[in-house]
Amino acid sequence: MAAFTLYDYVLSGNCYKIRLFASLTGLAYDSVAVDFYPGFEHRSEEMLALSPAGTLPIIVAGEQVMAETNDMLVWMAEQSGKGADWYPVATPEDAANMQQALALSSRLTASVGLARLNAMLDWPVDGAAKRAEGLKDLRELRRLDGCKWLVGEGPTVADIACFPYAALSPDSGLDHDGFPSIREWLYQIRSLPGFITMPGIHALHELRG
Repeated sequence: MAAFTLYDYVLSGNCYKIRLFASLTGLAYDSVAVDFYPGFEHRSEEMLALSPAGTLPIIVAGEQVMAETNDMLVWMAEQSGKGADWYPVATPEDAANMQQALALSSRLTASVGLARLNAMLDWPVDGAAKRAEGLKDLRELRRLDGCKWLVGEGPTVADIACFPYAALSPDSGLDHDGFPSIREWLYQIRSLPGFITMPGIHALHELRG
């Protein structure tokens, strides 16, 4: 039985976070494809009734509707039955680190994500400014220096939240040269059992080929 319905766009990094985490946790879901571009279906009256902000993804679980990606990941962690593993906030330090990492994931969406849309779809934003912001946000991932994961000793929702736009940053002209810790972290996430791809993010065997 499906745990939720996902309103999805295949090229969205935020939607991919949900598909990826569902695969990693084994959560079943129904998918509804939304014509984000060029149809702008996410701005239709039906979709705005679900998400007044006009954003994707959207999760509907019974009477509950979620339109904030990080909230969805935390909810999914609890639904998986392994919330303490995927969302470890037992100590004040872990809770603070988790919130910092989730905030960074939102900034990556607003910087690298919009720079990518500008580069790929000529989205009406200042691409150069967004790339500059994106480079700053990627540099913040230097917190990985000497660490395998963003929070604690294993993969968490923080890693899943930050992964897509870090991995997709070359689409916006921001490569990973000079960021060996980011490259190693991307490799570790691609190595997780249940990892799935999206356009622009490849599996390990494809990278080696």
